[in-house]
Amino acid sequence: MEPDPNELQSEPSLTTPWRRRWWFRWGLRLLLALVLVIVVADVRVRLAARGRLYDSASALPDEGRVALVLGCSPLTVDGRPNLFFETRMDRAAELWHSGKVRALILSGDNSERYYNEPAAMRAALLERGVPKESLVRDFAGFRTLDSVVRSSEVFGQCELVIVSQRFHNQRAITIARHHGIDAVGVNASAVHGVGGVKVWLRERLARVKLLLDLYVLRTEPRFLGEPVEVPPPDAASGGR
Repeated sequence: MEPDPNELQSEPSLTTPWRRRWWFRWGLRLLLALVLVIVVADVRVRLAARGRLYDSASALPDEGRVALVLGCSPLTVDGRPNLFFETRMDRAAELWHSGKVRALILSGDNSERYYNEPAAMRAALLERGVPKESLVRDFAGFRTLDSVVRSSEVFGQCELVIVSQRFHNQRAITIARHHGIDAVGVNASAVHGVGGVKVWLRERLARVKLLLDLYVLRTEPRFLGEPVEVPPPDAASGGR
């Protein structure tokens, strides 16, 4: 027996006004939820670093701490000098020459044979007059969390001066405080332009990922390893 055509009710298609409104409402809810998560993560990181950031070595009140210099590629993808790298090296050298830090941990990625951020940082700082006795390389700083946690677990530092751009320092200080490390940041100069905008956008998502790492996933560094001694003040002074 065939159904009565008069009793058939057609399903609303994806193009009906009702269905379009349904998708719009759920899309808007998801967008608002994403924006809220990004804002909460950003505020959380800013609050954790409030009052702990300085724009020059001379503004840093303490002396004798060890600096953690966060690495990045020395070159851009098209082979030009990376301004993020150069300004970090300038600030790290300024810190050492000011006498505010006694040694520098150079933490970066060395996961590939021909890519070595700590070696590039060491060479750049030697060119800027920092003695090799004051430079300690960390080859397993694959990400900011690894660098910060390893500074305590491997290099034995419970107080740090972190060197990077302001936005990066905020995130690193958040990690440090979560792990019981007393950290402040000395900001390298900001980088403006297209590259800077791209980094700013990526940083918003990195802050969301950070909160997931700290409070949900409880992420640990990829490697820890044996303790590494940071030179004591006399050995690290390099005749300063």
